[in-house]
Amino acid sequence: MYSTFIVSKSECMTCTNQTLKSLGTLQGVFGAEIDQIDGKIVVSHTDEISREEIEKKLDSLGFKTQINEIEKDEPSIWGCAL
Repeated sequence: MYSTFIVSKSECMTCTNQTLKSLGTLQGVFGAEIDQIDGKIVVSHTDEISREEIEKKLDSLGFKTQINEIEKDEPSIWGCAL
């Protein structure tokens, strides 16, 4: 499953790399991407870890999640409709 977080934007590559390493240490997280331009972090994870636990980790790393966060992005079963 994927969880998307809208966060304060990061301009520092060192901070970004450290964040990805820290997220990777969480049980159940198997990938993450940070979009510095749009201020989004997408975390790929299993149901072993909750969205709230990931959000707490992001908060502890200095990424404050915005109020208009996207709940959960599930992969589409339909694919491209064209």
